[in-house]
Formats: sequence, C-alpha cells, structure tokens
Amino acid sequence: RIKIWLLECILSGIMSVNGKKVLHMDRNPYYGGESSSITPLEELYKRFEIGDGPPESMGRGRDWNVDLIPKFLMANGQLVKMLLYTEVTRYLDFKVVEGSFVYKAGKIYKVPSTETEALASNLMGMFEKRRFRKFLVFVANFDENDSKTLEGVDPHGTTMREVYRRFDLGQDVIDFTGHALALYRTDDYLDQPCLETINRIKLYSESLARYGKSPYLYPLYGLGELPQGFARLSAIYGGTYMLNKPVDEIVMEGGKVIGVKSEGEVARCKQLICDPSYVPDRVRPAGKVVRVICILSHPIRGTNDSNSCQIIIPQNQVGRKSDIYVCLISSAHNVAAQGKYIAIASTTVETDSPENEVQPALELLEPVDQKFVAISDIYEPTDDGTESQVFCSRSYDATTHFETTCDDIKDIYRRMAGAPFDFESMKRRQNDVFGEDEQ
Repeated sequence: RIKIWLLECILSGIMSVNGKKVLHMDRNPYYGGESSSITPLEELYKRFEIGDGPPESMGRGRDWNVDLIPKFLMANGQLVKMLLYTEVTRYLDFKVVEGSFVYKAGKIYKVPSTETEALASNLMGMFEKRRFRKFLVFVANFDENDSKTLEGVDPHGTTMREVYRRFDLGQDVIDFTGHALALYRTDDYLDQPCLETINRIKLYSESLARYGKSPYLYPLYGLGELPQGFARLSAIYGGTYMLNKPVDEIVMEGGKVIGVKSEGEVARCKQLICDPSYVPDRVRPAGKVVRVICILSHPIRGTNDSNSCQIIIPQNQVGRKSDIYVCLISSAHNVAAQGKYIAIASTTVETDSPENEVQPALELLEPVDQKFVAISDIYEPTDDGTESQVFCSRSYDATTHFETTCDDIKDIYRRMAGAPFDFESMKRRQNDVFGEDEQ
C-alpha cells in the first residue's frame, strides 16, 4: 500500500497498526502534502512569488510555520478520537483556541452555545433568547432511542426547517445555529432530516464543555505536526517512508493496481491510496476554494484580543451560497514571530473574481501586513476504487475543522477493508508500551 498527505498519513498509521505492510511514498521533501506547514517564512514568499522575501519587521524566518490549509480540531471530534486511540497525542501538544465568533450585520459576536451564554448574548433580543435557550435544552436532551426526549420530532422524518419553526427561531438565530454551531457551509441541510444537525450541535456543545473557551484545539508548531505524528506511528509498526520520491507511473494489470513505478523501479502493492494529484484520470473537478493567508501585527478587532479564534460569516449575511471562514493563530502557537498573527480567510468560489469573495473577511482583518492568495481546485474520485484497488481521497474543502476529512478517512477505510471503520481497530497493541514491539 502506498500513501501520501495527512489523510493518507492517518490511514497508513491505522493500516500499520492493523498489521498491513505499508510503503509511503511522497514526491515532496516533507510529510503531509497540502496539509503541511511552510517554514521558514522565506519559503512562503518564494512559493507565492512575492518580492525579495520577507522584510526584517517579520522577525526570524525560522519562527514561522504557516499552514497552507487552515483547520482546527473539534475537541470532541473524530480526529481527536483518532489521535487518542492511536496515542499519537504523545508526539503533539495542543492549545485551546480562544474564541469562536459569528458575523452579523458587519459586526462579530461570540457564538453562544450554552444556556448561560445564550441569555447573555447580544445577538438576540430577550424573547428570542428564551426560545433559543429552550431549543438548546431540547438538543442537549435529544436521544433518538428514547422517545420521551423527542418531543414529537421524528429524527429521520422531521426536517431541520420544521424544528426551527417549532421553536419559533428567527432568521439570524437559524443562521448562526446552522453555520456556527452545526458548521454547515450552505443552507441545503434545512430540508434534510434533523438528526444529523442535532448531532452536529451536540458535538459542538460537548467539545466546548471540555475546555470552556471554544470547542477547537490547534497543535503547537502548526498542522504539519499531525502527518508527522501518524508517520511515526506507521514507522513504529514497520511502515516504510520515502520522501522526495517521484511517482512516474501507477502500474495496472487487468484493471487492477499491481505497483508504482519510480526512478526505474517498481514497488509492488495490492492496494494504493493517493491524493487526486497522482491520478488525474480518476478524478473530476468539484469546484474551487480561495484561501487568503494574511500576516497581521494585531489581534482581530472585536475578539477581546484573542490570540487565536475562528470567525464564521454565514452566507445569508453577505448574500452568498457558501460561508466564509476566518482562522486566527499567532506566536502563542509557535507558528509566527513574537507579536505577529496569521489569519486565513477561506470560502468556496462562486464567481470569476475569487479574491473579492473573501472581502468581508479581509475587512475584519485590516490593516494587513502581507497577504498570499491561493485558489485551489477541488477534486473528487470518479469511482469507489473497489475494482481497481486505487483509493483516491477528496481535496480539502473550505471548512476550518477536520470533520469532513475524517468522514473521508472512514469512507476510504470501509472501501479498502470491506468493513465499517471501527475506532477499536486503531488501538495500539497492549505490549507496545514504549512505542516499539517487544521482540
């Protein structure tokens, strides 16, 4: 099996723990592909072809680790579970993100997700607060297997639109509930059964309950630490890594993968996992994402001087179909020079001028010292890989959390193993106390 990227690094770790033989090849000189963190800062300027490199005011280049794709981890979410089960947490340190905010009519407000916060929030009038509090109590108690908690709602039949109507919630409240708590990117969810949305709001509230400030965690030294952690896990269980290794051809026989050709040699395999860039003939375009990395010398206005936060701009607030996301991290996470901040605005592209689409976010960040604009194509596989045994991941979307990536990991695992993903299968073996097998 041959693997690449964070998603692929996680799968290579899981497969190794499951006793599979893994060879992990990457044409890049670093782990994690697109989900890496760029260091030193000079490298980022070079990558985006900006001037002669960073000015002296940016401090030492080595103090920077800039994520190309910004994402936070939900404290109670699937990726944290994967880290805990595999004990990859022993290689990483996390910090709680200081705040979660939502945009309304040009201003930003703290996202209320507990009854107390709901009653104190400026986002709503007094009567709306009471109705929203009732709704949160209903969600917290909701258990699809206990009819007493359902209050007449059918988890698989009642739409979320009907649930909102039942609690008489106004458009602004629906906006921040669906987009800042349930973390949907569009409003398509409104006409789907309510169970998924209720579970997403629960995940947000439970994640928040773990640490109090926000539901999000972020690794010190940047997201590039994550693929490296899973790469170490794979290596402990016998996985082999090759960086800087070009992939010249994926060798097929009778419609099935049998190996990968690199520099004249063929590494044979029965299954292959890769990102879309390795198999252009097996993927189709599914849209674009614009991401603007901004270097600031100040925290974002209206966030109580938080040194890390997430801001969600619901699509309705700015007349769009997709939300705009802002992630802020800083020197507190060892990713920027002292006194500097990295803010990344991202959204799904809807027009011919992508940079203008994130303008509402960029206005919140001013003044900006330097910005780097990236527009990426999103690809998805054209088949499920069960015939060819070539399993291709999806490109990263515009969301600023890892839940959708984890869904993809579980889906690829199910197709490869022919059985549903099971967190228990990720547990290290009992005798593996120090990270090495007893001989």
